[in-house]
Amino acid sequence: MTTNQPFSVALIARAEKKEKKNVSIYVRITVGGKRAEFSLIKSIPKEAWNPIRERIDSKYKDFRNSNAYIDQVRSKIINIHRELTLKQEFISALIIKNIFFGKHEQGKTLIEIFEYHNTSQVNILSPGTLKNYFTTQKYILKYLKDIKKVDDISLSSLNYQFITEFDAFLRNHVPLDHHKPLSNNGVMKHLERFRKVTSMAIKLDWLEKDPFEKFKFSFVKVEREYLNEDELEKIKAKYFSIERLQYVKDLFVFACYTGLSYIDVQQLTDKNITLGIDGEYWIQTIRQKTDMSVNIPLLPIALNILSKYRMHPRAIQKQRLFPAISNQKLNSYLKEVGDLCGIGKNITFHMARHTFATTITLSNGVPIETVSKVLGHSNLSTTMIYARVLKTKISSDMQSLKEKLQDRSSDNPNERTIAG
Repeated sequence: MTTNQPFSVALIARAEKKEKKNVSIYVRITVGGKRAEFSLIKSIPKEAWNPIRERIDSKYKDFRNSNAYIDQVRSKIINIHRELTLKQEFISALIIKNIFFGKHEQGKTLIEIFEYHNTSQVNILSPGTLKNYFTTQKYILKYLKDIKKVDDISLSSLNYQFITEFDAFLRNHVPLDHHKPLSNNGVMKHLERFRKVTSMAIKLDWLEKDPFEKFKFSFVKVEREYLNEDELEKIKAKYFSIERLQYVKDLFVFACYTGLSYIDVQQLTDKNITLGIDGEYWIQTIRQKTDMSVNIPLLPIALNILSKYRMHPRAIQKQRLFPAISNQKLNSYLKEVGDLCGIGKNITFHMARHTFATTITLSNGVPIETVSKVLGHSNLSTTMIYARVLKTKISSDMQSLKEKLQDRSSDNPNERTIAG
């Protein structure tokens, strides 16, 4: 699994910032597409380096000794890789680099366990979940580089102080791109993933003590946003002459009437459409996130949208029911749809799932047990998140109660009205 990945050793030259005519030579170790680098030779004339042969030519006075040194380093790195392969140990570019510098004997490192986790779980976790672990790893690398001024630390260095300081770093980090700063729950999610990785290290006997033992996770309860009936009707009634906007609008409405997530909608094929016990069309699929089977009767609006796109050339090409579109583009275009429909909410595709649970089903009297099955939840407590009691539902229920009480009162002549 981890010992047969592509491996290479290369030497690259980088121009020096102050002395443009000189370059420094770096060793680049690559394993499975991931790199680790270190400086090998500093400040030689640019014209003395032969990038094709990866050698220093005779224009440099000490070229013989330098080339011999390059050969020794390359040979040592190759031997380290060979020994790890023969022992069938986990291999990464960073591990080879650490062994080269004699650091490996001090124990496994933080980045090593992250790389081991992400490599070993590639066929276990969904691509979306694995992507989140890579994001957490990037934050840790940035924390180590910007705050600790190191590339990596030993696992034995992890303690409660490291966790709390990393927590503070995440909360104070200001992204340079368009992304928003992390929310409290966003920080907690990164720390949860961090803890799962350190728990793996403990099980592997790479780490003796749990650094999260005294750390308390504190999630803030957040109301899941959804579209009410009026807002959903605005979107349904809006026609867009721009094809991309009309498509994402239709896809969003489809999800509002099926409760499917982005990835589950994108993976639908003809095989997922079946005739149910009622003689109507149903969606039968497996939720990627939970691996739960779901059976969803296709409501007329969803069926019409499905019929509209299933013969689209891009859908046919991929053997899917809908043309492919990235989640990032989908959410970006949905913001335009929301603005053009005069809806002041930050519309995301996942909001369709909340809308299905709240506005389409629960508020129309569909039992929560049924909603739970359609959403593909493994237990009812998960569905309870969506079980909002809407003001309109309260009003309707109380009105029904009022009418029942009035009928009962008129049937009982012994009841007296108390006026005060």
